[in-house]
Amino acid sequence: MAKELKIIVKINIKAGKATPAPPIGPSLAPHGINIGDFCSKFNEATRAMGECTVPAEVRIYQDRSFEFKLKTPLTSELIKKILGIPKGSGEPNKKKVGKITQAQLREIAEKKLPDLNTKDIDRAIKIVAGTAKNMGVSVE
Repeated sequence: MAKELKIIVKINIKAGKATPAPPIGPSLAPHGINIGDFCSKFNEATRAMGECTVPAEVRIYQDRSFEFKLKTPLTSELIKKILGIPKGSGEPNKKKVGKITQAQLREIAEKKLPDLNTKDIDRAIKIVAGTAKNMGVSVE
């Protein structure tokens, strides 16, 4: 018999840096799961991912057991990493913080494709380009 699903919690956590402190504890504790157990399993699964923020989908069941599914790192994190910039622009329409090429957009889009709501690489590139523009990055 399948376990009865109680709730799905979506959360963004730095790879390998999960602790019971906010935002993790307050998001998961009300649902009765063991936060320490979650943190150790998450950290083990993401240790090799470096410093990026990893979205996770945590499925919590009625019997207080859980499982989580890792998504690809945030698009903005991948753009910052590929361009070597610390953060996006506070005023994306006025101040530009870098330039991204079509080849770089394609590379990011290919990594993100499993988590995007399209299977078309050209549409995925447009989604990534939109995120880049919102960060103050010029698209070439």
